Amino acid sequence: MTTTEVPPSPPRAPRRDATENRVALLEAARLALRSDPDASLETIAAAAGLTRRSVYGHFATRDELVNAVVVAGAERVASSITAVRGDDPLTTIALIGDVLWAQVDHVRIMAPLAVRGPLRAVTAAALEPVRTLLLHTVQAGIADGSIRPDIDADILARLVESTAIGVLEEASRSELSTDAGRRLVMLATLGAVGLSWQDASAVADRAATHTHEETTHAR
Repeated sequence: MTTTEVPPSPPRAPRRDATENRVALLEAARLALRSDPDASLETIAAAAGLTRRSVYGHFATRDELVNAVVVAGAERVASSITAVRGDDPLTTIALIGDVLWAQVDHVRIMAPLAVRGPLRAVTAAALEPVRTLLLHTVQAGIADGSIRPDIDADILARLVESTAIGVLEEASRSELSTDAGRRLVMLATLGAVGLSWQDASAVADRAATHTHEETTHAR
């Protein structure tokens, strides 16, 4: 007797409302955590129009929800920064700072915690493409003489990253405006690779013009 094998059924797609609820939770968490990193699960659920109990259908714990928000944010930052194309290494470094600021300005409180706090392991993999781009840019600048050669490229790239995060921390303390913070992150990172404040200012101006032209072209 011959039996016919019945192929396994494909996994069912999540219901539309479940998918939408997850998206709503992530967005509510992102908005709540940007002003209060300690926002409770109840606060986040209420902002999403859900109950605390319904949250557990998507995330087992508050930490799991926060991790998902941080990873999504890091992936968004990485996608934006790895698309940066400057005319030279110094302009590229300034543009990396500019794009970083544009992506995290609205979550200044969370950004340093994500990179330096207990969630740093969660964000490291997502940000690896950014670190690779930064290292290659620093190496190119050392090779063409525009970036200081007296510090190892790996160390210098990490110093640039730390400088950018330091500006975010200062921006949170000093309540810098969006424009002031954007310029400061460019000046500070350019200073880290060896530029004087005058030269850093000139490169930042050049990068700002590049950004304006890109924005105008996109329209």
